[in-house]
Amino acid sequence: MALPSAPTPSSGVQQPQQQQPAPSPDVPGDKGDRVHYGDRQQRADQPPPPSYGQQPKRIMGWIPNYRAVSVGAIPPPPTLKEKFIVGTENTFDYSAIIFNAVDVEIPYVSKSYPEFGNGMSGYWQYFWHGFADKGIGNYMTDFVVPTLTHQDARYYAMGRGHWYVRALYSYTRVLITPNDAGRNTFNYSEIVGKGAAAGIGNLYYPSRYTSWTKTGQRWLVQVAIRDGGFNVFREFWPDIATHVLHQHPQQ
Repeated sequence: MALPSAPTPSSGVQQPQQQQPAPSPDVPGDKGDRVHYGDRQQRADQPPPPSYGQQPKRIMGWIPNYRAVSVGAIPPPPTLKEKFIVGTENTFDYSAIIFNAVDVEIPYVSKSYPEFGNGMSGYWQYFWHGFADKGIGNYMTDFVVPTLTHQDARYYAMGRGHWYVRALYSYTRVLITPNDAGRNTFNYSEIVGKGAAAGIGNLYYPSRYTSWTKTGQRWLVQVAIRDGGFNVFREFWPDIATHVLHQHPQQ
């Protein structure tokens, strides 16, 4: 007589279902390799609050910040119109005009261009030269070159990690930017755009400031000091606003 076969797992004994691992949440601000973050599991265990790392359009109400993308935001690739709008807002918004009025105080007081003179007429010379420099630079960096190279010239805030990693990341964005497909590429928009703006500036600066050396100095100041330094500032602005000024970073 044949012996009965051993019971199979399905014959009256219900096996516990294996739990599938939860899908890993999206990295805040991750789109392709736009932003390189640290440990993903730590972020999953401690997700940032919704208001964390928010980049305002105007820092303190008078510093234009239209190129910044907040932590956690994954916007679609910018269209031709959106690139033009960013350049326009960075140039003609009231905050951009106020910022230029404050920014030109340094070369005005230090008499960087003695030919511009003194008093209100001299200040006006510094003002419109600074406005032209920033405006041309904005359109070249935010609109013209990104359109030709299919790049996304916006700044994607990192928002988390060691301060020195964030500082290095933010400063090096003058050399690295995503293309419209989200992959990091050499930042032609910044380097070529600001170089073209410095060259165009030779049309309205006094002749003794239009040499290759002087033009290169204006280009270097725009890239390495102004834009690189401002990237670091905008990266840490939400932290400054929250922990130092005790206000919402968008205020």
